Formats: sequence, C-alpha cells, structure tokens
Amino acid sequence: MKKLLFVITFICTLTIQAQDNSEFKAQTIEFIKLTGAGDAFDNAIEQIGAMVPEDKKEAYTKEAIGTLDGLYSKMADLYMEEFTKEEIAQLVTFYESDLGKKLASKQASLTQSGMMIGQTWGMELTQIASKYKK
Repeated sequence: MKKLLFVITFICTLTIQAQDNSEFKAQTIEFIKLTGAGDAFDNAIEQIGAMVPEDKKEAYTKEAIGTLDGLYSKMADLYMEEFTKEEIAQLVTFYESDLGKKLASKQASLTQSGMMIGQTWGMELTQIASKYKK
C-alpha cells in the first residue's frame, strides 16, 4: 500500500511539474514573440524565399512557417536555461509596456547599426595592432 501511495504521489508531482514547465515555456515563447523576433523570422522566411520560383513560393512559405513552432521551442529552451519563470514574467510585462514595444520595434535596426559600428571599431583596432607588430 505504501508503494502504491508513493507511486501515485510521484506521478502527481511529475504531472504538476510538467504543467508548470509547459506554462513557463508558453510564457517564454510569448516573451520571444514580444521582442520582435517573430518579425525577424518572418523577414528571414521572405528573404530566403526570394530565390524560390513564384510558382512554388506558396508551398515554400507554408513549409517554412511550419518550422517556426520548433524554432520558438528551441529558443524558449535557451531562454529558460538563463532566466527563471519570474524573470520571464517580468520581461513579458516590460515588453507589453509602451517602452518595451518601442524597444522591440527598434531592436533590429539598432542591432544592425551596432554591428556596423562594431565592424568599424574592429578595423580601427586592427590598424592600432598593426602599428605594434613591427
């Protein structure tokens, strides 16, 4: 009888943890979408699809969109390793605010501009380093 009670308790605990984890994952996916990643993924599908012939574009787009759930799941796993459920909840709250929405809408262009600044800086450092190679 004790073994049966232990097994039932164990199964209930696993079920509760799995449900809690799925809620955490769903909220993490919501956070990822709020950051503007969805727009970036849509743009990538469109840009890569530019090489697909027009008569096959609809099938390509449907199949490409079908990969998004897996991508969001993997991205969520990555974020869930770094952030707690409470932290993700705070991030969702932030990205639902006006400031968070503004950040999400500007993030792609800021990242691109930042990469250009970083490349210029890297070239500057290369010139400095080359002075000291001699």
